[in-house]
Amino acid sequence: MTSLELLAPARNAEIGIAAIDCGADAVYMAGPSFGARQDAGNPVEDIATVCAHARRYGARVYVTLNTILYDSELEEARKLMLALQAVGVTAFIVQDLAVVRMARESGVTIPLHASTQCSIRTPEKARLYQDMGFSRVVLERQLSLEQIRSVRKAIESEIEFFVHGALCVCYSGECYLSEHIALRSANRGSCIQACRSRYDLVDKDGKVVMKDKALLSLKDYNLSSRLEDLADAGVCSFKIEGRLKNISYVRNVVRKYSMELDALVSKRPGDYERASAGRVVKGFMPDLGKTFNRGYTELFLDGKRGRWASMDIPKGKGEEVGTIVSARPSGRENMELSVKLLPGVVLSNGDGFACMAGGEVIGFRGDVCTGNRILCRSLQSPGPGANAGLKPGTKLFRNISVAFEKEMSSQPCLREIPTEVMVAVSREQGTIVLTASARTQDGRTALVRVECGDVVADNQERMRSLIENQLSRHSGDFAFTLVSISGQGMPLLAAAALNGIRRSLAEQLEGSDCLCSPIMDRTLENHAGRALEGQEIGYRCNVANALSRQSYLEMGASSVAAAYELEHQEGVELMRTKYCIRYELGLCLKHGGNKVQGPLYLVNNGRRLALGFDCKECEMTVKEA
Repeated sequence: MTSLELLAPARNAEIGIAAIDCGADAVYMAGPSFGARQDAGNPVEDIATVCAHARRYGARVYVTLNTILYDSELEEARKLMLALQAVGVTAFIVQDLAVVRMARESGVTIPLHASTQCSIRTPEKARLYQDMGFSRVVLERQLSLEQIRSVRKAIESEIEFFVHGALCVCYSGECYLSEHIALRSANRGSCIQACRSRYDLVDKDGKVVMKDKALLSLKDYNLSSRLEDLADAGVCSFKIEGRLKNISYVRNVVRKYSMELDALVSKRPGDYERASAGRVVKGFMPDLGKTFNRGYTELFLDGKRGRWASMDIPKGKGEEVGTIVSARPSGRENMELSVKLLPGVVLSNGDGFACMAGGEVIGFRGDVCTGNRILCRSLQSPGPGANAGLKPGTKLFRNISVAFEKEMSSQPCLREIPTEVMVAVSREQGTIVLTASARTQDGRTALVRVECGDVVADNQERMRSLIENQLSRHSGDFAFTLVSISGQGMPLLAAAALNGIRRSLAEQLEGSDCLCSPIMDRTLENHAGRALEGQEIGYRCNVANALSRQSYLEMGASSVAAAYELEHQEGVELMRTKYCIRYELGLCLKHGGNKVQGPLYLVNNGRRLALGFDCKECEMTVKEA
């Protein structure tokens, strides 16, 4: 039986708890430093709060310690690991090999997971990280199912794979564009997201092939319909991107994927189970179209190319709601839009909208939405006139649905642990004894024995019904269901006494740890040996400290280059990706596209970046021009 884990992002403790309540089996979040999202750090005390909530359901809390480290930061990182281990963190998500070494030497006993920043996309590299002691590898997102299967065959460590959210255009952990442009390293958690910027595409003669588009911006990942394929390929942890996303985004996406995993487990109960206990009841109906997205793609999952780019609206557009019919001034500061709505679309006051106008992304709130008309503040844009360049036929998207936000707030998810109760009635020395035993979904047990005197209820059926009613209710996290009553001569008991029995069972169960499937632990194993004998370790291995360098040398490396953050080597690749601008624009020579002779460049504010096309590997590169 394979345990399937839904892994959710948590910017803070509130979001982490909400994710678990909506069905996440695990959450990942950053401590106060060294997480690959600089603006998503959390105090150790807040992480302890999430750990306590997670333990109620056997859920897990992973902390991202996945930036590259400088020598001056190693001691701080070591102390942080020990502090986080002490509050109950389940595992660390790691990039820098210095962390592995410090963990072994400092008494860190919880598992280590190899971050997606390690850029693991081959069986050989996955095996290397397994042999170094990692219990889980987080694979590169730009892989196919077939490539995932090949990794699964090569290793015993668990496989984690992203299934939803924003996509970096570059192979993870190997993007140096932000560092090159602004001295802000993606490997240090401070990426400027240059891939979401707008560029001109020009040829060798300076002729503009395409003007002012976000040519490196990808749509968002959405594999909600492919979880069975991924599970069959060997993925056990399904990861949602979004440690900078808000609470409504996380609730919506987690709820959707949790429902999909539940459906898979119900379909194949002999093959799969959820990694944590509890079921989500009540709550809202999720809708991925109503939350932040740039349009959706399954990327390279089927080993085929598609149209992956989101060139027009790189900051998120949401769901398409219709097309603009007219835009005219309404008073001195307002304007009124008339929209031809798509079937079934209903607008609400306060909805947020986005569209392309005058070559720019325009975002605005609909102050008053009546039928197909939107009254809003006059929009500022390079376009002509008070209507901000909006033209009839412009597609309109809704990125904030007030009605949906209200639905999520008014119908919160409730997570409960199914618990069976059995009641036995017996007589001991003339006294009626009622024994209630409980067993939770995850296998915890509790027992309450009550001496009830010698008075037998006159109406036995009514008494049985009262026992069933009072012992088939909620107490704390537990949804009790009476499954059997044995014995004769039901005692006369009040509802309050039966409620007390149920609460006593709940108190006993709360006092014991949730018994869910244990996480794989290979932390103390190290079989890498001389796996890198004679190899040259280049700048893309991101070696920024002496401990990491020493680790590579001990595995047999002949030389170890410094990280790009330490030495800006000239002429090196700043980015390599499966995404190809030539293919996206119909210019791919390999696929019979229109020919554009000579090299191509991206130009932004006078800065030129040279595109390279490795057609043998079907990959694109970006270098300084």
